[in-house]
Amino acid sequence: MQPTGRVTIGDVARTAGVSVATVSKVINGRYGVAAATFSRVQEVIDQLGYESSLVARSLRSHRTNVIGILVAEFEPFSTELLKGTSRSVQGTGYELLAYSGGGRAGSDVGWERRYLSRLSGTLIDGAILVTPTVVDAQYGIPVVAVDPHTGPSGLPTIDSDNFSGAVTATRHLIDLGHRQIGFLGGRPDLESARLREGGYRHAMSTAGLAVDEDQVRIGGYRQVTAQEPARELLSLPERPTAVFAANDLTAIQTITVAGELGLRVPEDLSVIGFDNVPESALSVPALTTIAQPIQQMGVEAMGLLLDLINGVERDPHVRLPTALVERSSCRAL
Repeated sequence: MQPTGRVTIGDVARTAGVSVATVSKVINGRYGVAAATFSRVQEVIDQLGYESSLVARSLRSHRTNVIGILVAEFEPFSTELLKGTSRSVQGTGYELLAYSGGGRAGSDVGWERRYLSRLSGTLIDGAILVTPTVVDAQYGIPVVAVDPHTGPSGLPTIDSDNFSGAVTATRHLIDLGHRQIGFLGGRPDLESARLREGGYRHAMSTAGLAVDEDQVRIGGYRQVTAQEPARELLSLPERPTAVFAANDLTAIQTITVAGELGLRVPEDLSVIGFDNVPESALSVPALTTIAQPIQQMGVEAMGLLLDLINGVERDPHVRLPTALVERSSCRAL
C-alpha cells in the first residue's frame, strides 16, 4: 500500500520487504547488500520519493550538503541574487535552502543572528547572508555576506562598486547638460547608500557644480518611503531637471510621482536609478540605470562559500564593477 504523509525509512523497508538496516546501508552506500536487493530498495526509494530528513542526515554525517540563503525579505535584489546562487550550485552536490523569518524586514537589526541560530549545525553547512545588518565573525559555520549594511568587515564579503556606479550615473546626467540634479538617497545606515551619495557629490564637485542641499532627499530604497520625498523634490519652486535615485524602486516611484504632478519623463524630467532589477526595464518609460551584476554576486558568493567549506584559501573580499544601462528615462537638455 502506498504510504500517506511523509515517507519514512520504515515505509521503504516494508514496501521493499527488507529490514530498516538494509535500507540504511543502501542509502549510505555501505557494503553487505546483494545487488538484486540494492536495486529493489533503490527502486522503492525512487517510487515513494523517500528523502532522509536534514536533521537525520546531519546527525549521521555532521553534514547536510545544504547551503542556506538567508534574507530579511524576498524583494527584487534578493530575488535576483537567488537566481545566481541557484545557477551556480548546480553540479556541486549541494542543495539550497532560501529562508526568511519575516518580521520587520529592513528595520529589524540582528535578524541574521536569529536565523542562523535556528538553522546552523543541523540544517545547513554554510550560509550566504543577503544585506545583513550585523556582521560577526563568530557564527559557527562558514558564512559569506553579500552587500552588508556596514560594508566589508570580519566576514568574507561580496559587493559591487557603489561609489563608481554613482559617479557614472551623475556624470551621465551632467553630460546630457543637466546642472540642477536632485538626489533621492537610500537609508543613511547603509554603507551602499552612503557610497552612492558620496559618488553623486564627488561627480558634482569635479564638474564644478554645487549641490543644492534642498534637492537632496532620503528615499529609503523603498517605493512607499520614497513617495513623499520624491513629491517634495519635484514640487520645489526651482525643481531639479534630473534626479538620480539611489535604487531602481525609488527611481520608478519618482517617475510615478512625476506623472501625478503633470511632469513628463524624460521631456520634463530625467530619472536614473541604480541596480538594474528586472522592473527597471518594464517601467514606463524604461529606466536608465546603473547595473550592478546582482546574479553574478550570487555566483561569486556561492563560489566563495564553497571554498570556505572546503578549506580553500582566497581573497575574502570580492568587489564587482558596475555599468551604465541607457534606456528611455533620460534625455539631453
